[in-house]
Amino acid sequence: MRKVLKFIKDYWITGCIYLAMFFGYKYIADNQLFGGYLFPAVSKVANSFKENIGTLFMNMFYSFQLMIPAIIIAVVIAIVGGTILGMSKKIRKVVHPVVYSISVIPSILMSPFALLMAPSFRIASLFLVVYNTIWATFFATINGIMTIDKVYLDKAKTLELNPVEKMFQVILPAAMPSIMSGFITSLRGSFVVLVYAEMYGAKFGMGFYVKKFAEYGLYSEAWSGFIFMVVVLVIVMQIFEKMKNRILRWTIN
Repeated sequence: MRKVLKFIKDYWITGCIYLAMFFGYKYIADNQLFGGYLFPAVSKVANSFKENIGTLFMNMFYSFQLMIPAIIIAVVIAIVGGTILGMSKKIRKVVHPVVYSISVIPSILMSPFALLMAPSFRIASLFLVVYNTIWATFFATINGIMTIDKVYLDKAKTLELNPVEKMFQVILPAAMPSIMSGFITSLRGSFVVLVYAEMYGAKFGMGFYVKKFAEYGLYSEAWSGFIFMVVVLVIVMQIFEKMKNRILRWTIN
């Protein structure tokens, strides 16, 4: 009961904002302020959600089949590459300007090259998601390692830790707050590119579902897919936030 009361106390304003958004949409739909076409009635959106729930979950799993491998690949490359540049000033001085120059290129501008050069649309989409996801974690890893307090390194030297122990017991844990912050930022960016990639060429996926019905003018289905996608992405983000808090439970916050 205490947890419920605390939750209400913490999030009652948030709930009011969501209610205001809901009733705002309902007012627009009921009064047909934009012709009643783009904003169908709430009952129609609810019925569309019930009728297409199986299809919505199928497209969600298809999106996850692309997103999960892309995130894993991006995180591995980012942490390995960021650790190398963070540990070596000489390598960082030479390579960092090149990597930075590449990172500022928007992934959307890379899409024509990816679509033409990749053997399949799925590989092209995987490349675009990895490309857009990698940079925040990569630079966060570099900064996290560069800003490690020298006290930790001195203690590791005093304990005579070997390089592997030093890396996994001192350096990476000390840089983890920065790495996790970059990863969460990367995760948000990956959703954007994932939806973009699915909207242009995919046959399944949450982005494809919304675009398909929007093109057909079936806005009840498009809205139900949009709401479903937002809910799924918020849940995924919350799961990773909990994981971050669990991993960083030793920090102050």
